[in-house]
Amino acid sequence: MFAKAKDTTVAQGQAAESLALAYLERQGLRLLTRNFRVRGGELDLIMQHGDCLVFVEVRQRKNAAFGGAAASITRQKQERILLAARHYLARHGECPCRFDCVLLEGERIEWLHNAFTSNF
Repeated sequence: MFAKAKDTTVAQGQAAESLALAYLERQGLRLLTRNFRVRGGELDLIMQHGDCLVFVEVRQRKNAAFGGAAASITRQKQERILLAARHYLARHGECPCRFDCVLLEGERIEWLHNAFTSNF
């Protein structure tokens, strides 16, 4: 029973990432990598936007109750994203970058540019 619940959650997460990816591609971004994982962190989408590398966190919630999708990006989650981004840049070279979030709540999509800052 627990495996089915987890499978459903994973499928929902992948569907949300696919929606976010399609949305960002329509805005002119180009996908470089999806689901980049390192010990202690993960990047949902890594995209190119002009000269800038964009690390994208995708968050989905059924509605805005309990703070919605944005509230789920805690400081701890940001730290895990930063850790993964450091690893990615160490492997692929330093370049200008930013951290964006795509929030999905019900049928609504919101793209937050520079959603949080880093101390690179």
